[in-house]
Amino acid sequence: MYYSRTGNTKKAAEEIAADLGAELVELRDEVDRSGWKGWLRCGLDAMRRTTAPLLPFETARPLGEYRLVIVATPVWAGRCSSVTRAFLKKHGGKLKNAAYVVTRGSEEKSEEVYEQMDLYAPCGHAAAVSLRVDSVGYAFWREEFLRQVRDFLDQQ
Repeated sequence: MYYSRTGNTKKAAEEIAADLGAELVELRDEVDRSGWKGWLRCGLDAMRRTTAPLLPFETARPLGEYRLVIVATPVWAGRCSSVTRAFLKKHGGKLKNAAYVVTRGSEEKSEEVYEQMDLYAPCGHAAAVSLRVDSVGYAFWREEFLRQVRDFLDQQ
């Protein structure tokens, strides 16, 4: 499950899904988040913790039947995107296990976002990674996340 405004989170989610042979589902709402006005709105929505209703999405089976759901989000103003928050608020209680991928534009790892997301997913997270697409450490940290996910799934 991922939301991406600029394509960075989409890139990371696609790579991770391909490596794991996992289903990939895009989350969306009807809010126009394009351009500089969209960028500004994203930051304000994140700081205010406001959400808009999600557009319908389909998964191969009900969310509660997955051993692990990976939720990928960009970091907006030090928080997960409002689209991801909307998903977790509505569906977080259905998840047996979750893992998080946060993508960021800054050098700041923004790992506090994991705990923010846990507020809406009572299961907490089994693995998490903070990625900066096209940075020197991107491939290393993505591989480390994949190792954590595989280890977790092997134990299930």
